[in-house]
Amino acid sequence: MSPQPKPSIVFAHGIWADGSCFNKVIPPLQAEGYEVMAAWYGLDTHAADVAAVITTLGRVSAPTILVGHSYGGSVITAAGTDDRVVGLVYIAALAPDEDETSQSQLDQFPVTAAFSHIEVADGRIWMLPSGIDCFAGDLSAHERKFLWATHAPAAADLFKQKVEGVAWRSKPSSYLVAKNDRTLDPDLQRFAARRMRATIYEVASSHVPMLSRPHAVLDVIRTAATAEP
Repeated sequence: MSPQPKPSIVFAHGIWADGSCFNKVIPPLQAEGYEVMAAWYGLDTHAADVAAVITTLGRVSAPTILVGHSYGGSVITAAGTDDRVVGLVYIAALAPDEDETSQSQLDQFPVTAAFSHIEVADGRIWMLPSGIDCFAGDLSAHERKFLWATHAPAAADLFKQKVEGVAWRSKPSSYLVAKNDRTLDPDLQRFAARRMRATIYEVASSHVPMLSRPHAVLDVIRTAATAEP
């Protein structure tokens, strides 16, 4: 019997980020023979972001594992209902249920330090320079400066928008909790992971483990990608 082909892997980023935030995990996966793409979207509307991920599914071979970081978890929760998706990986991510938005899920837990270092201007949510330590405090000073300089602001009402579909209710899910996260409450992450009955992992990292602890992220993705269907 011939071995099952490797699934494709599609990444979905959060706010204050773009597809390049996965630049430490994509090359190793490609070297191992995985077909990988990072979806790019504007953080303008939740519906458009979900649509961009679904469009990206059409550019890789099925079956596909969706990997979402932060707000990207909300994106893959909706986009993952697509029949081409066979599994979900959440990295320090939101995962709203049918009656929730990203914001209403956030509101169930204490406000984290990062949201004391933002400014809403021109209809977008900007991170202040002082917020980068809350967002990515375990990166080098050079990396933190670069990350702030390239951060992508989201539409001010993005987290209040909702798209139908909750893929984690029907698709196998894995969740990596960032234990030192000062942007998305680790207890929110644990609650979301338990609720979806995910395979749960934890790592001592800031909100960006794919940059600060890429090997831990790779281990979770590899395990999900090689799981029995």
